[in-house]
Amino acid sequence: MNEAVHIGRNPSTEPDLQGLLGQVALGDEEAFADVYDAVAGPVLGVVRAVLRDHAQSEEVAQEVFVEVWRTAPRYRPDRGTAINWILTLAHRRAVDRVRSVDAAAARDHRAALLDRVPEYDEVAEHVEARLEREQVRRCVRTLTDVQRQAVTLAYYRGLTYREVAEALHLPLGTVKTRLRDGLIRLRDCLGVTV
Repeated sequence: MNEAVHIGRNPSTEPDLQGLLGQVALGDEEAFADVYDAVAGPVLGVVRAVLRDHAQSEEVAQEVFVEVWRTAPRYRPDRGTAINWILTLAHRRAVDRVRSVDAAAARDHRAALLDRVPEYDEVAEHVEARLEREQVRRCVRTLTDVQRQAVTLAYYRGLTYREVAEALHLPLGTVKTRLRDGLIRLRDCLGVTV
């Protein structure tokens, strides 16, 4: 009554994958064929679960078995069972394929976007930026001293309203008013429409 019940294959008929991997590590092709026969189904199942594409799954499963053949000497029984090692290789290889496909799609998407972007004219951009800077300088010179100081401290040095008020020794409300008036004057001078 205390007999072990086994579901699926009879454990006594299952191959010793650990021993077979040791032989594969030495280049034994028959041992590799036995490993393949024993784990081809589970490897394909793991790969299909990740990829969901039959053709790619078969291709990746084949890559897994090439990797098993090449890296069998790296298998360490003290770190886990042979089947777990092989299935981990399969899972990693499948995830790598997904990432590779995703990266290729992203590259294609970026390339397609670049095809639609007009060519960049560096000289024209520099000239335009220089003209804009000169126009801003000219407009800043039209501000009162307090407006110019407040705008410079707030927008070129990145100070808060309170810090600008402390730096200029003015009340906070006065600084806010000077900034608002200065920005309106700049907007009008630059011809910006709201």
